[in-house]
Amino acid sequence: MKLNHNTPPAGNPPLNRSRRLLLQATGAAVAAPWTFAHAAGQIAGGKPITLVVSYAAGGGADLMARLIAPRMAEVLGQSVLVDNKPGAGGQIAAALVARAVPDGTQLLVDASSFAVNPALYPKLPYDTDTAFAPLGVLAQFPNVLVCTPGFEAKSVKDLIRMAKARPGQIAYASSGNGSAQHLAGALFEDLAGVKLVHVPYRGGGPAMNDVMAGQVPLFFANVASSLGQIQSGRLRPLAVTSRHRARALPDMPTMEEAGVPAYEVLEWNPVLAPAGIDAKTKTALIAAIRKTMADPEVLGRIRSLSGEAFPDGPEGLTQAFLKAQQLKWGRIVRDRKITTG
Repeated sequence: MKLNHNTPPAGNPPLNRSRRLLLQATGAAVAAPWTFAHAAGQIAGGKPITLVVSYAAGGGADLMARLIAPRMAEVLGQSVLVDNKPGAGGQIAAALVARAVPDGTQLLVDASSFAVNPALYPKLPYDTDTAFAPLGVLAQFPNVLVCTPGFEAKSVKDLIRMAKARPGQIAYASSGNGSAQHLAGALFEDLAGVKLVHVPYRGGGPAMNDVMAGQVPLFFANVASSLGQIQSGRLRPLAVTSRHRARALPDMPTMEEAGVPAYEVLEWNPVLAPAGIDAKTKTALIAAIRKTMADPEVLGRIRSLSGEAFPDGPEGLTQAFLKAQQLKWGRIVRDRKITTG
């Protein structure tokens, strides 16, 4: 059955677009089957498009996929579904999309770990450089260096001074070996010229809980997930990891402002199609992502999570950008001998 602008999917109550966006963003809906007859058939004859997410429901990549799915469906005029395929640091989802028919119906929504995995995993089940066609970056999100409220250092400069006086004695938590938080800490050590102790956990939640409890003093937290604890005083922020101050923490200095030149760590969510996708389909998908990301409701939701639109627009995801990210994090992984074990 085809649906018009005023007909909700069978079995569901009528929802306005704002409500649908909210449901998708909070994970209350599994897919976005909003199909409109006026544009049907633009991609693969109108077949459903699946956003294959490399991480579990509730994470950042999942949140972004569910946020854009209903708006992309409206733009393209066909169903856009969300399918979580977590595991192996994103390799399972990426391998699935790499092997998919390149007709635009299977797209990968990943995290910035996509550019780190070639260094962490020498034998990936796909070739990062040749298996995918970049379509866009959905948004980028800063992290924030937080500490236990009673931690002695009151600034990043204090922390560096303490770490140089006590090398290998001050610890930071992460969600696991090779995780974004681990790499953020490794880059800090590299650029600040200090030696910290890395304490890996099984997930960001347990890591942050132990920092709040005072078991480990430091954590490179996601701004959105830590904002409530910062506002309540259970965590104390020292600096944000972006080059510009975070919208949610306007009084907090950047790492560069705090005394660590050239430091930048951002979480970003790429969208990629299988290599071999034809030019017409690729152009249509890029245009749909661009229009989706320009939607005020979508952009407002991203900003409410302290994210920002990619500075070069969604189409700024190029092979050159990906290669630059691979080189940056590949050097850190090799120099610091980081493994996932």
